[in-house]
Amino acid sequence: MCGIAGEIHFRGGIADAGAVARMMASQERRGPDACGQLMRGRVGLGHQRLKIIDLSDRSAQPLSDPELLLDIVFNGCIYNYQALRGELETKGYRFFSGGDTEVILRAYHAWGTDCVKRFHGMFAFAIHERESGRVVLARDRFGIKPLYYAEAPERLRFASTLPGIVAAGDVDTSIDPEALQFYMNWHAVVPPPWTILKGVRKMAPATVRVIEADGTSQEHVYWDPPFGLGANDADRSKDDWENLLLSALRTAVERRMVADVPVGVLLSGGVDSSLIVGLLSDMGQHGLSTFSIGFEEAHGEKGDEFRYSDLIANHYGTDHHQLFIPSSDLLKELPGAIAAMAEPMVSYDNVGFYLLSREVAKHIKVVQSGQGADEIFGGYHWYPPMAGASDPVATYAKAFFDRDAETLNRQLGPDWRNGSLPLEYVRTHFARAGAGDSVAKALRIDSNVMLVDDPVKRVDNMTMAWGLEARVPFLDHELAELAARIPSEMKLAGGGKGILKDVARKVIPSEVIDRPKGYFPVPALKYIQGPYLDLVRDALTSQAAKERGLFDRGYLDTLFDDPTGHITPLRGSELWQVGLLELWLQQQGVG
Repeated sequence: MCGIAGEIHFRGGIADAGAVARMMASQERRGPDACGQLMRGRVGLGHQRLKIIDLSDRSAQPLSDPELLLDIVFNGCIYNYQALRGELETKGYRFFSGGDTEVILRAYHAWGTDCVKRFHGMFAFAIHERESGRVVLARDRFGIKPLYYAEAPERLRFASTLPGIVAAGDVDTSIDPEALQFYMNWHAVVPPPWTILKGVRKMAPATVRVIEADGTSQEHVYWDPPFGLGANDADRSKDDWENLLLSALRTAVERRMVADVPVGVLLSGGVDSSLIVGLLSDMGQHGLSTFSIGFEEAHGEKGDEFRYSDLIANHYGTDHHQLFIPSSDLLKELPGAIAAMAEPMVSYDNVGFYLLSREVAKHIKVVQSGQGADEIFGGYHWYPPMAGASDPVATYAKAFFDRDAETLNRQLGPDWRNGSLPLEYVRTHFARAGAGDSVAKALRIDSNVMLVDDPVKRVDNMTMAWGLEARVPFLDHELAELAARIPSEMKLAGGGKGILKDVARKVIPSEVIDRPKGYFPVPALKYIQGPYLDLVRDALTSQAAKERGLFDRGYLDTLFDDPTGHITPLRGSELWQVGLLELWLQQQGVG
């Protein structure tokens, strides 16, 4: 888990060492243990390292092989690297380190770009072929590891964060009007290749891009599992599915214990994180470190779920850390949480994860987390209405979108009213082959797009801001492939995640299963009052905001007059949504 950066020149120029260094410096908190930079004429690579596997300097990056004439920078973890190493050794490859980075390099030499299909893990990497001048960029199947880039006729820069690209300089930082539509309509989900800035793009998940020395390039998607029964699934009973699922869950959790440092668990007290703890306990883990966070209540809404996390911690005898954050601390750390966002993300969970990660990083360097289960197993409230929907696109948009295009055009400033792109994006995605029913279409777009650019991005940004590696077993790609085959009605049962809950009953206490669904509560940011209202109002009425003119003045006045009266369908504050965007832009000094 690290930060990577690089620059590739196409027209006889030399890569800018200063630009690579600035990108690295911007990402120092992602990899505080070591740094390295390699300049080879037209190609420059940089790396900030968080030591998790092979703590020695033999796995320092950028990593070069003088025999294969390959260089690499890599962010993430390949959980099956030891098995791949053994396979490569039978092919005659020799290894000088004990880490997974070298395994990627030799796997690429052995199998070319198809090597990514053999990797179990999370990754974003760049490999430079010294002889051909070719550079290969790749991102894992769920985009757990980020990869941003900026293109110009003479060069391409890439980095693990958008602010890293901006720090290099010479990039268009004006607002992308299409990305603004996505941000405002799709609950801050901005799908690739867009970002909120015109000059910065991001690679899609499950994608490999091959960039030739002359700047021409090709991309291909290497993973796109179908949603629906497989060839051998028609006669499976519910018990069959449960047995397959329990086995896949055990494998996914066990894989993510691979590390040369201790691994803990972020324990919310919900079924997902509790199941991770239960499975690890069944595997013989003792003294497991677990961590929960809570906030002060606001507007009568409770700010913690300690009751349930304590139940699991006590049941399994974990080394539990209950972390309570007072409102004064929340307000003080809010600017840091916003600065840690690679892109503006409206969910309150961002601040919660930022503060949780701050505390957890004092104890441990790697944790498992329960993100992804709702998108993979149908846990959200908008999935049941999709079953049998006569107009799946409209049904999905009504449940998930914060507003429709007509409403958005009233709320945006005159220069930013530009149509209904997000709805058309969903319509096009739903029309793709490979998802047989309406529920499957919603699960596919949420796992392929929404999950990547909301929960997954949130976890990466906020944990890495404190040099903490988060691993997400529910996004094991083999587990996800199995989940995609399970009939939709089994996932929707029991109010959502039915089959996952039934499997969980075989492992953990039912008290954390048979309860209302919880969220990561940060009430102060849902009900904007007092100093939070002052913060947001100051940002939105600043000179910079007036010059941008993103929002209609009358709309802003309506929000200021009644901050708690304008809540989105996903229970978010409209005022926080527009205020967060302006706060982020000002934090980054862009736009």
